[in-house]
Amino acid sequence: MVDKTSSPKKGTPQAEPYAIVEASGKQFWLESNRYYDLDRCHAEVNDVLTIEKVLLINDGKDLKIGKPYLQDAKVEIKVLEHRRGPKIIVYKMRPKKKTRRKNGHRQELTRVLVQSISVGSKTKKTKAAKDSKTTANKVESEQVN
Repeated sequence: MVDKTSSPKKGTPQAEPYAIVEASGKQFWLESNRYYDLDRCHAEVNDVLTIEKVLLINDGKDLKIGKPYLQDAKVEIKVLEHRRGPKIIVYKMRPKKKTRRKNGHRQELTRVLVQSISVGSKTKKTKAAKDSKTTANKVESEQVN
């Protein structure tokens, strides 16, 4: 018998934040502290890369969808290793002719670890707002004097 409390309820937000990003011409569903295999990136091992083509972010509270991308959203990933995918055999044969061709392919991949998923930076916005207020106050004080 299945326990009804263990299955997730419909309409409840997922606790784990996730993002859907576009990388190497494909779309990936990324979660924090998980690793994924992307197409080969020209980066060294232990480099931190930033993906700014974020299509959707769900932080557990609300869902944000871009048109087509979200502004000020980014996903930071760390390169763990460069590897090769499984071997795929391509066999071509023309029937009733003596032509056969066997070919193999292994895709070059980069294994990355998702470090953080973020939307905007509130500290930068508040600093800019504070700076504009202080310059406005300086201008007003100079005009009064």
